[in-house]
Amino acid sequence: MQTELDALESKLAQLVQLSQRLRAENHRLRQELATTLSQGRQYSDKMENARKRLERLLAQLPEDAA
Repeated sequence: MQTELDALESKLAQLVQLSQRLRAENHRLRQELATTLSQGRQYSDKMENARKRLERLLAQLPEDAA
């Protein structure tokens, strides 16, 4: 009986340790995701600004007299 309780205690300790590791990893991954999403929005804004500037420049070019 004691052997079974010791084995159960060991498994429970492993489970607690795994749970703590997974919790920490999930926290890290959430932070990375938030950073990546923020960077994506910044890049999207930069692309939109560049597109608008390019459209303004193109509008200033004279029409081809073809």
